[in-house]
Amino acid sequence: MTHAQEGDTILINYTGSFADGTTFDSSEGREPLEFQLGARQVIPGLEKALIGMEEGEKKQVTITPAEGYGERDEARVQSVPRAQLPNNMPTEPGTRLTMQTQDGQAVPVVITEATDEAITLDTNHPLAGHDLTFDVEVVEIKKAA
Repeated sequence: MTHAQEGDTILINYTGSFADGTTFDSSEGREPLEFQLGARQVIPGLEKALIGMEEGEKKQVTITPAEGYGERDEARVQSVPRAQLPNNMPTEPGTRLTMQTQDGQAVPVVITEATDEAITLDTNHPLAGHDLTFDVEVVEIKKAA
């Protein structure tokens, strides 16, 4: 049997859920997720869990924030005066935007609060601070050349 190793391209079916059982993402109804192990294309904890698995094997793994999207950091939540925002910028809470830093990097943000004076932007990943449970099935392993 072929075991998944770093450098291999792997295809998986998965369902990701929170500790309360709420699903946050799934490949159900879609093509399997394909990525190269060791290339940092998925969170570290998921990569580690897949190393050594065989085609057809299923596993459930719980990943801590340290091996997932990190801890939630309140320093990444900022209130910005409306006067500093473009006039056409959406400001409804829950709106997801991409903003650019001064050095040109794209940063995903979520508007968490809006008042007449300011809006609050959160640059934490939406899954930061959560333990994440993944039910995974290895569909295919393409061995590295």
